Amino acid sequence: MSIDPSLAHELSGYRQSIDNIDAALVHMLAERFRCTKAVGVLKALHDLPPADPAREEYQIERLRRLAKDAHLDPDFAEKFLNFIIKEVIRHHEDIAADLKD
Repeated sequence: MSIDPSLAHELSGYRQSIDNIDAALVHMLAERFRCTKAVGVLKALHDLPPADPAREEYQIERLRRLAKDAHLDPDFAEKFLNFIIKEVIRHHEDIAADLKD
């Protein structure tokens, strides 16, 4: 099947933007996890629990508001943040265990 050259060009432009956004997301997540790792070390050094339910609840509500304002499905945004939170807690638990060894 042959695609009209102008359509192919437009499609390519959108795909390039998507690729750039995906790269930015990966770098932003890496930076976020660098920060949460530092939080995990601080918590472990001071015998604080890996999870902070009040902070998590606040962050979820905040992200839902941001998503709504950005015309993004708040349920999707919450699922995404919950996935990240679970991973951060797992990292914090690992850090605490490593410091006890």
